[in-house]
Amino acid sequence: MESDVGESTSPTQPKWRKVAYGGMQPGFEDNHTDESFLEDMVMNANVVKRNMLKVMLDSVSISQYLCIVALVVIVWTLTLRSSIDANSLLLLDVILLGLGFFVLLLTAEMPSFNLLLNYILKFSFFISGLYVLSPIYHTLTRSISSDSIWALTVSLITLHLFLHDYSGCTVKAPGAPERPSFMSNISLNASIVASLLIASRLPSRLHVFAIVLFSLQVFLFAPLVVYCIKKYSFPFHLMFSVGLMTVTLAFAYRLHRLVFVLLLSLFVFVNMVCPYWLIRIQEYKFEINGPWDEAKLCFNITE
Repeated sequence: MESDVGESTSPTQPKWRKVAYGGMQPGFEDNHTDESFLEDMVMNANVVKRNMLKVMLDSVSISQYLCIVALVVIVWTLTLRSSIDANSLLLLDVILLGLGFFVLLLTAEMPSFNLLLNYILKFSFFISGLYVLSPIYHTLTRSISSDSIWALTVSLITLHLFLHDYSGCTVKAPGAPERPSFMSNISLNASIVASLLIASRLPSRLHVFAIVLFSLQVFLFAPLVVYCIKKYSFPFHLMFSVGLMTVTLAFAYRLHRLVFVLLLSLFVFVNMVCPYWLIRIQEYKFEINGPWDEAKLCFNITE
């Protein structure tokens, strides 16, 4: 019977060796292996061992932004119920703008006078354009039923939360490594459209201007302020997050008990249940590395 080629012990036959490239070795089948093939196999070499406390602290950023969006929705609801008038909204806009600039000056590097003047001029043009366009926003969805507006607003806010970049900020922050991603831009656009839909259901043009300005301030600049706070001091970031959760739960409790229970359950799920799940599923992660791994490019192919 003809002997197997892979088991031949002819003295003239070369010793089998691992060859990444170069085709078949003479005297051996293409799929031939011996006992030395798995010597370099490494299991779970790149698996990151996560700490429960570290994961819970990292999840605070998600709960923090959920609080910001929840507060915006609460302000929308109170405005639609006529519990907040236009003058109160304008006062709230001024307070938020002042607090935002104060936090940025406190946590970020001191900008030059020309840069600060440029920011003030751009923001002035932004507010002026928003005030001029308020009559258009007021009658934008007059021919659409309110049920469609509420359903579309909920869908857009949900899309905004799913696509938001919780690790960075919406606009380019000082010292940030890169600009926002495509998905975060879609998230921002969804929040702006939702704000315009809500504004189109308000009774006056001043209401429209105040609520759109409030929404844009929060969705545009709140992630930037939060990013600067976290970069400046992580303990201060934690205290700010806990205070924001407390304020959000207090307003939710005054709005409706069911909203309070849902928000509290969501915070527990995000900050406790999800980190626990992440730690548990690490036990089932199985990674094998060896000489058969694909080559990794050491340069950017898009350049």
